[in-house]
Amino acid sequence: MQKKFLILGLSSLLLFGSANMLFSADYSTLTHVQQSKTAKDLIGRWDITMDVNGKPTPSWLEVKLSGTRILVGSFVGASGSARPIAKVIFNNGKFSFAIPPQWEEGDQDFKIEGELAGAEIKGTIVTSEGKKYNWKGVKAPYLKSTATVVWAKPIELFNGKNLTGWKALGENQWVVKNNILTSPRSGSNLISDQKFGDFKLHLEFKYPKGSNSGVYLRGRYEVQIEDSPKDAHPSNVLFGGVYGFLTPSEIAALGPDQWQVFDITLVGRRVTIIANGKTVISNQEIPGITGGALDSNEGEPGPIYIQGDHGSVEFRKVVITPAK
Repeated sequence: MQKKFLILGLSSLLLFGSANMLFSADYSTLTHVQQSKTAKDLIGRWDITMDVNGKPTPSWLEVKLSGTRILVGSFVGASGSARPIAKVIFNNGKFSFAIPPQWEEGDQDFKIEGELAGAEIKGTIVTSEGKKYNWKGVKAPYLKSTATVVWAKPIELFNGKNLTGWKALGENQWVVKNNILTSPRSGSNLISDQKFGDFKLHLEFKYPKGSNSGVYLRGRYEVQIEDSPKDAHPSNVLFGGVYGFLTPSEIAALGPDQWQVFDITLVGRRVTIIANGKTVISNQEIPGITGGALDSNEGEPGPIYIQGDHGSVEFRKVVITPAK
């Protein structure tokens, strides 16, 4: 009798154990599916706004799937170019990653922690100097346009006489001499009063040897103006590149102390850049904002913003043709 009960007991235990193992396996699979689904919600591009001591400061994040299970990405901070993220750690709706400093002071890695919050993300960032800030992010808009663009009349943003229609961010060093808009030294950036969506922009500019400037489209995407060597290998941080994102096909710079021309067309996220008569970027997508952007509100119109905090630069023509 005891042997019979023992056998029945073992049978019941095995059956219960098997069922429990099946339940555990099913639960594990379900949890994995749920986790994968949640992780999928993080994949994409995010327009981020950091709260830096009460001042809204733009940032940007892209998360991608590498292979079948590893999350990687790119991050743009308040300054500098897009930085690669080797691995985004994700668990139960929360994520974290680290990136090294670039132009910032401090020698420790940036540490970013966040979580999914409905259709948004939010979290904290600890900088290379150990300062901690809160941030929030929303999905970046696609900005895809299907309609044929109809152009309005050209607008002379620089009137050749004074700074009417422009404002300096900070103490102004910009002057107009002999019908030339000039930043004689490193100082403040210059921003147009008018804001634009899609447009064509014509610029005629000149810089001295070794100088560095740029023009921000909608105040968010910098096209690099820099004294880049003509024989340099093309780079997205050199002349004609969209800083940190899009590399020109060649360095079409004429060199310092020469009047040069950019013709830039921006429709949605897609940009074409003709530098000194050569198409160096043709209808390519700009993934997100570049370092130094005014804000991360990519779905909104924005100003033309000329960089004046890196070096001397001159402009004799700033003409924009907006879309109707």
